[in-house]
Amino acid sequence: MDTILVRGNGPLNGEIPIAGAKNACLTLMPATLLTDEPLTLTNAPRLSDIRTMTALLQSLGAEVASLQDGQVLALSSHALTSHRADYDIVRKMRASILVLGPMLARDGHAVVSLPGGCAIGARPVDLHLRALEAMGAELDLRDGYVHAKAPASGLKGAVIDFPLVSVGATENALMAATLARGTTVLNNAAREPEIVDLARCLRRMGAQIEGEGTSTITVQGVDRLGGATHPVVTDRIELGTYMLAPAICGGEVTCLGGKIELVQAFCEKLDEAGISVCESERGLTVSRRNGRVNAVNVVTEPFPGFPTDLQAQMMALLCTAEGVSDLEETIFENRFMHAPELARMGARIEVHGGHARVTGVDKLRGAPVMATDLRASVSLILAGLAAEGETVVSRVYHLDRGYEKVVSKLRGVGADIERIKEQPIHD
Repeated sequence: MDTILVRGNGPLNGEIPIAGAKNACLTLMPATLLTDEPLTLTNAPRLSDIRTMTALLQSLGAEVASLQDGQVLALSSHALTSHRADYDIVRKMRASILVLGPMLARDGHAVVSLPGGCAIGARPVDLHLRALEAMGAELDLRDGYVHAKAPASGLKGAVIDFPLVSVGATENALMAATLARGTTVLNNAAREPEIVDLARCLRRMGAQIEGEGTSTITVQGVDRLGGATHPVVTDRIELGTYMLAPAICGGEVTCLGGKIELVQAFCEKLDEAGISVCESERGLTVSRRNGRVNAVNVVTEPFPGFPTDLQAQMMALLCTAEGVSDLEETIFENRFMHAPELARMGARIEVHGGHARVTGVDKLRGAPVMATDLRASVSLILAGLAAEGETVVSRVYHLDRGYEKVVSKLRGVGADIERIKEQPIHD
């Protein structure tokens, strides 16, 4: 497997272009299953997860063409050949469950593997299934697959009260509701920018949707949806990640395409830590004020709160802050697996369940470390940028799922970073 070598070499300066949002694009792509007309997505990110969703859609008979070096995706589902999403593809990515609602709404039946081969439990899909059942779907779970069937007259509108805020369940229900008979109301709906982006795309396709971005979304079902061209929203997690690079290393970096509204809670914590963020038409310019950053306390929350997907990267910043920081993870369990790796670099971190206490040190030291997940991998790179000596990050295949061209983007602002390809073994 490839590794990434990072050498700490001082402040970073320049510009970093921010790609389209991975999580938005993975939701928009299944929307093609709602129509027999073409759907074109611009500003698409070039990531392995996008290739996985492409393979899944193609296995169903959808046509997916990657244009303009992968930044434009042309999709068409005019002639589906299958309604079965197989485990071999679905296991690679949880977002695969998002084909269930669209296929069920348009064609009345679908068979979809439980994502990741997991039982309903941690990061459950039961909220997805409960929403579809409320709309009249008959569901049967057997042999690791969801066998779903709509009534002969199609799905019907319903009032759906989510007991927990779930981005994926909101997305699945929202897509299904666009073709359901009557009105569907989603209460306690997720408010993330990716939800807003999906609603805007569906509206371009002819859906009648109100309230996206609030906790109540109302959908009036229509008979059919048409084609559309839609730009994928800026990736707020990639944006926040690269904003932390000059915060950790010093210097001044402009993240092109960034908007404060995408990362408001995150920017408030940066300000508290002593990081300046200035918004312009071109994006967000980030610089560190004099001296070490201040310790801050962070609690992850659903949008518009502090994103769980920026917790690991924020921890990397706080490792060298002045004072003690407390981080509380309320979204996902077991999401401090990067802490022991940061400790190998000299960080002082105590983890107790969903809480982590970080006592700032003067300097981190380079070390061999291992990525445990997507966001953890980039947090180790950020830490390595400011550490003394060399940091070697292994298992970087996680990184390819969510960050395109990370090495060249960081090199472009002066980082000393390279990707080392695995050498083939010869007998």
